[in-house]
Amino acid sequence: MSNVIAGDAGFGSFFRYHGWLSPGVRLFRRLNFPAKAGWIAVMFLIPLTIMLGDLWKASNDQVEFARSELLGVAYVQPLHDLIQVAQGRRLAAMDGASDLDTWKTKVSDAFAKLAEQNKANGQTLGTGRAYAAVETAHQALLNAPVGADPTATFNAHSAYIALLLELGREVADTSQLALDPELDTFHLMNYAVLFGPQQTDNVSKLTALGKLVLKTGSKTADQNEDLVMFAGVLAFVDGIVENSYLKAVAAEGLKDPDAKYGMAQNDQLYDDFGKALKTMVLGEKVEGDPNQLEQMGTASARAEHALNTKLMERLRSRLEERVGQMQAQFLQQLGIAVLFVALAFYMLLAFYKVMMGGLREVTGHLEQISQGNLITAPTPWGKDEAAHLMITLRDMEASLRVIVRDTLDGAANVNTASEEIASASQDLSRRTEASAAALEETAATMTQIAETVQRTSDTVSGAADIVRANARSAQHGGEVISQVEQTMQGINASSSKISEIISVIDGIAFQTNILALNAAVEAARAGEQGRGFAVVASEVRSLAGRSAEAAKEIKTLINASIEQVEKGTQVVGEAGTAIADIVGNAGRIDSLMTEIANATKEQSAGVGQVGAAVHDLDQNTQQNAALVEETAAAATALSDQAERLAQVVSFFKLK
Repeated sequence: MSNVIAGDAGFGSFFRYHGWLSPGVRLFRRLNFPAKAGWIAVMFLIPLTIMLGDLWKASNDQVEFARSELLGVAYVQPLHDLIQVAQGRRLAAMDGASDLDTWKTKVSDAFAKLAEQNKANGQTLGTGRAYAAVETAHQALLNAPVGADPTATFNAHSAYIALLLELGREVADTSQLALDPELDTFHLMNYAVLFGPQQTDNVSKLTALGKLVLKTGSKTADQNEDLVMFAGVLAFVDGIVENSYLKAVAAEGLKDPDAKYGMAQNDQLYDDFGKALKTMVLGEKVEGDPNQLEQMGTASARAEHALNTKLMERLRSRLEERVGQMQAQFLQQLGIAVLFVALAFYMLLAFYKVMMGGLREVTGHLEQISQGNLITAPTPWGKDEAAHLMITLRDMEASLRVIVRDTLDGAANVNTASEEIASASQDLSRRTEASAAALEETAATMTQIAETVQRTSDTVSGAADIVRANARSAQHGGEVISQVEQTMQGINASSSKISEIISVIDGIAFQTNILALNAAVEAARAGEQGRGFAVVASEVRSLAGRSAEAAKEIKTLINASIEQVEKGTQVVGEAGTAIADIVGNAGRIDSLMTEIANATKEQSAGVGQVGAAVHDLDQNTQQNAALVEETAAAATALSDQAERLAQVVSFFKLK
């Protein structure tokens, strides 16, 4: 597990600083600048070479494609000539004409040209099987151009011409004419190679078969079927060739294409032949001049063949132009590529010269600096990275001169300061020794003071204990006085209640006296009957008067007692207040004594700390004396090192 972790850590550290650029960075760190430039040039040359190779291959393939089409055109031209004379031989053989031998000679000459073309390009175009079939049929017709009857002759010659047309289609495929990539040349090929010869043969077959029917004055069912089929194919193919002609000529951009190709005359001859064929042969009645139909058909076929020849020549010319254009385009692209490659090499060489020159200049100045020469000042040319580097180097030399100058001055100052430090250190050493002796005496004095403060602290602690006891007694007296005050307040309250009761009794005696008076008045009114009741009322009145007097006397005593009790309560309250003040003062005295005791303890501890500090200061002073001596020695050594530093820095030349 640890090995895996270590491996991952090592792999991660490889990409730690530069990420995905790490392999290239590590490679270039091992190479000098020429090797780096070489690697970069190779990296650019490889894809450039591949692209140039692909460009050459694509251009060459296009040129070879067009050249293959030109081979097909060269092969088809004698083939079409052979088809034309074969059509004439067919008509002569069906008529048993006297000029049949002449047509045979024309066919033999035309076939010889085709054979020569096949010998030159047949293997390239792959026409072996189709040409062999044509050659076999050709030999058979040379030996027996006329069949058992005109129909057999027509079929034999038509089959031979069909083989020639098939050979033309085979050449169109193998030469890639049928795959022409441009619109105008495709339609030129479509007309001149494929459908134009077929249209010519349709006209020729209708002419020969129509003439045969007109000569016999009737047509068989097979002949009628063939005539209808050939006429239908003729109309169908006519639409195809018309479309191809219009698009091919439109691409050429001629103002008057008829003047060059004569398509209008060709259409007129074609229409005239079609009308004559429809009137003479294709109707219900077969009637008309066979020679007239032959003339009209032959004229239309020749015009069609002439148009095919012109379009074939136009096709050949366009293919040659395309080959020339593609070759010129390739040479232009190649020239541009070579030019820019040469410019790239030129720029790379210039870049190499600039970088190497700048690096050599920087290296030379760095060598001068390593030898202590700070007088030189790089003067860069331009504003590239090497120039910036030299500017930075110049600034660095200026900074180094300042540093060296300051170092020399600093060394001199250090030397002077070290001598002064050494002298001052010796004076300080003597004074430190004197301070150490004084501190020893001070330490002894502080010890005595500490003992005195300790005794004072103990005395204050005892006094504080006595004050605390007095405070507690005063607090207890205060509590007793408080209880007496509460008792006096109770007596005062009871006296007040008794006074209120006596007041009630006095009120009752007064009311009883009034009642007795009223009773005496009523007894007087009663006369003798109320005399006894009057006596009783008189006694009651006498008792009520004495009771009222007694109540007044008691009330007077009670009021006097209440006044005395209130005075006693007031005196007790004042005594309680005095006791409370005594208790509060005792508490404050206790707090002050406690603070004094604590302060005395703190003073004792502080004096002890001062004594310890003085003792430590004494030791430190003794150590400082030793350090001062060491400082003096170090200052002397520093002065020596400053002199050596000045000697070392003097290696650099500033003027």
